[in-house]
Amino acid sequence: MQTFLKIHPDDKVAVALKPLFHGDVLTVDGINITLLEDIPQGHKFALCPLAANEPVIKYGSPIGLATQDIKPGTWIHTHNMKTGLGDLLTYTYTPQITPLPPTEERYFQGYRRTDGSVGVRNEIWIIPTVGCVNNVATAIERRAQIYKTGSIDAIAAFPHPYGCSQMGDDQEHTRQILADLINHPNAGGVLVLGLGCENSNIDELKKYIGPYDENRVKFLVSQESEDEIEDSLRFIEELAAYAGQFHREPVNCSELVIGMKCGGSDGLSGITANPTVGRFSDLLISKGGTTILTEVPEMFGAETLLMNRCDNEALFDQTVSLINDFKNYFTSHNQTIYENPSPGNKKGGISTLEDKSMGCTQKSGSAPIKGVLAYGERVTQKGLNLLSAPGNDLVASTALAASGAHIVLFTTGRGTPFASPVPTVKIASNTPLYAHKKNWIDFNCGSLTDGKALTELGDELFDYVISVASGQSVKSEEAGFHDMAIFKQGVTL
Repeated sequence: MQTFLKIHPDDKVAVALKPLFHGDVLTVDGINITLLEDIPQGHKFALCPLAANEPVIKYGSPIGLATQDIKPGTWIHTHNMKTGLGDLLTYTYTPQITPLPPTEERYFQGYRRTDGSVGVRNEIWIIPTVGCVNNVATAIERRAQIYKTGSIDAIAAFPHPYGCSQMGDDQEHTRQILADLINHPNAGGVLVLGLGCENSNIDELKKYIGPYDENRVKFLVSQESEDEIEDSLRFIEELAAYAGQFHREPVNCSELVIGMKCGGSDGLSGITANPTVGRFSDLLISKGGTTILTEVPEMFGAETLLMNRCDNEALFDQTVSLINDFKNYFTSHNQTIYENPSPGNKKGGISTLEDKSMGCTQKSGSAPIKGVLAYGERVTQKGLNLLSAPGNDLVASTALAASGAHIVLFTTGRGTPFASPVPTVKIASNTPLYAHKKNWIDFNCGSLTDGKALTELGDELFDYVISVASGQSVKSEEAGFHDMAIFKQGVTL
């Protein structure tokens, strides 16, 4: 078994793939290095002398600055390095675009909707317009399970705390995200449950929904109903009868949209799980499909790598705005732009935001960037897209679903049980996590540290995603979990 990895020829650090110990002698590029202290799994150690304020190089790029002189074999982490990032930067478009050659067609078993769109699930969704009717929505969900028959995959409510007492962008975001979910093709039928007096009431929300199939979408205003639960159940029965007419059929993978997200990352995430998702992304795009990368604050420090893969200068300019708008959002709230990584990230071996971002962006593979999406905007361009959303796991995953992702691939080094409105595949960066939390984790990328090739594992992940798109349940679905969260930025009245 390989015990450490030097990721890039120019790196000045290597990463421990298993716990290493003081006194271990390692041979790197023909040179023996004696470890001067214990190195936890996923953490870095110096391969050469580093002077104070000298860049620490990993992934072939700076991930921070040494805060003191460092000898070869020394553990490098938050105690002896710091971020080297500034605030707003000036960027220059230097295209580095490598188009992906097409590969053979693949098919999954999906649901073709009457408007021509495709879903990977045939579910009934109960969507409250406002948090005041959350408990009603969950009560309806419980009682409606009797209609989960035939081709109906699930009946689920999506409670949230918003829809009223909001202003400006917050109110717009709530309406747009709810409308996006109502129109999502994974839902064969939707009950929109309103209160009646809220800002984002049903009549207002219809302006965002646009044209809709009256057989597929039903509306109920609770204040106008004598018994909103019984009336809702009658609507659910009608929706189930309508949705039950849909059955799986072969669909070309060119119509598949996959969201990509990471959370609870560790020092192996950027070496195992994220590159495997990047390989998957390239494969899907080579077959005409679409992927979406988000969590903008975790692009800081690696953003130029993405900018230079933009397909044209207009997309480059949009990506610059994507990055700088999020930095301005932080500073407008008097917050530090680089308040990252999290305590869990640090425990797993990630020392700075650049370190985290270089690993995070591995999920994007190598494809050119074809689209840049605002929060709540639906994807229209095939290929790799960037989406404006924060790093928060639930908010970002909901944003991916709202933008049109059929499935979210979620890589993690520490594990998490959450779900999103669409099937959320949990991908472990290390084998111990996969072995310990099999009730959470769907796919293991830890085998890369045992010598499995990235191309082989990426192909396996592609096959697994095809099986999920064709109906195989992920662990959070088996547990009955359905989550959503909306991005809140401003004042609550």
